[in-house]
Amino acid sequence: MSQPPTGIRPLVVKITCGAEALERLNQGLTVASTALASGAEVSLWLTGDATWVAVPGRAEELTLPHSAPVHELRDALLADATVTVCGQCAARRGISPDDLLEGATIRGAAAYVEEILAPDAQAIVY
Repeated sequence: MSQPPTGIRPLVVKITCGAEALERLNQGLTVASTALASGAEVSLWLTGDATWVAVPGRAEELTLPHSAPVHELRDALLADATVTVCGQCAARRGISPDDLLEGATIRGAAAYVEEILAPDAQAIVY
């Protein structure tokens, strides 16, 4: 990742929902990908049922009228952001590192806390 332009803080976006709250899921992905396109360093955390977005084929099943496709937003983030799946959430769903798309990793709460407490970081939760 290249350095963000001066004055743009790193953004940590945590999404806690999946298909059951598709509009909120899509909004979180939209904000994260828009920040990335604006030059911000972005870290996306997928928790709860949002973890399924990092599994091949799952995001492709989701559609929301008048919005960018979930899989396209996810793919942009996988290409240029840090994408993390919550370790406990993955374990509860039987998701292993081998189940994830390339570019996504599984990490725990300590890594999330480290990111959101970093100087100048901005964290938002959907």
